[in-house]
Amino acid sequence: MSQDVVVIGGSYAGMAAALQLLRARRKVLVIDAGKRRNRFADESHGFLGQDGVDPAEIARKAREQLLAYPTLTWVEGLAERAEGAKDAFTVTTTDGARYDTRRLLFATGVSDALPAVAGLGERWGKSVFHCPYCHGYELDQGRIGCIATGPMSLHQAQLLPEWGETTLLLNGSFVPDAEQRADLVVRGVIIEETPVERLEGAANVRLTDGRLLEFAGLFTASKVAPASPVAEHLGCAIEETPFGTQIQTDAMKETTISGAFACGDAARIPHSVTLAVGDGAWAGAQLHRSLVF
Repeated sequence: MSQDVVVIGGSYAGMAAALQLLRARRKVLVIDAGKRRNRFADESHGFLGQDGVDPAEIARKAREQLLAYPTLTWVEGLAERAEGAKDAFTVTTTDGARYDTRRLLFATGVSDALPAVAGLGERWGKSVFHCPYCHGYELDQGRIGCIATGPMSLHQAQLLPEWGETTLLLNGSFVPDAEQRADLVVRGVIIEETPVERLEGAANVRLTDGRLLEFAGLFTASKVAPASPVAEHLGCAIEETPFGTQIQTDAMKETTISGAFACGDAARIPHSVTLAVGDGAWAGAQLHRSLVF
């Protein structure tokens, strides 16, 4: 059965887009591999009406609400390939199933390339974060460490003192110039030049000279890329951002391939659940308009 829209990715942005289309009584098929980017976090913050709620519960409830619409088909699986053109796309999953559709929406989210620091990966989303608006308040104005990954970490270190006394751990990633150092000093940021050896405890940093720095929480800037290569393989342009790469879209969320759209973390910066939901809702409305006009 041909669909009006196939949504690749059933997390917050994908579901927000699907909701707009379902309420327009369009046939929507969502393909979801069940790997939300924030699956490591126990609480979601900064999302109006859902502050402090387990992100898994937000996703579960949203899916339950979508399933109440009779024109939704939900497929648990992984999209492997998309081909074709506007009004005649086909999506193939890893198990060989094929789905025909008039429009495509890539809501795949992103993957995070984390700095190569021992102990960081297992603390990601629990005591090591990327967004202070999402997790800074809960640190209760305690000491914060910012593990630099490059020049963009300067901006992160400049912002973090809003949530607590901040130490910028350069870790050999970049060298601030005199003006940047002066700015950090004015903001009360401590600059630590000794490289990081590993993380210990909840959020403590062991330096290569043996010192142990204790923090309430840590922040770092991961390098992101779309979590699936399907959009790029279709021919959608990928663009560089200060945070990594994303699928290029216009103001209507359409990619460089006519009839294929993208939204959420895979197609916008910066990233948060709130912004992903808003971006998805807009993409869903624009997808519907493309079917009407």
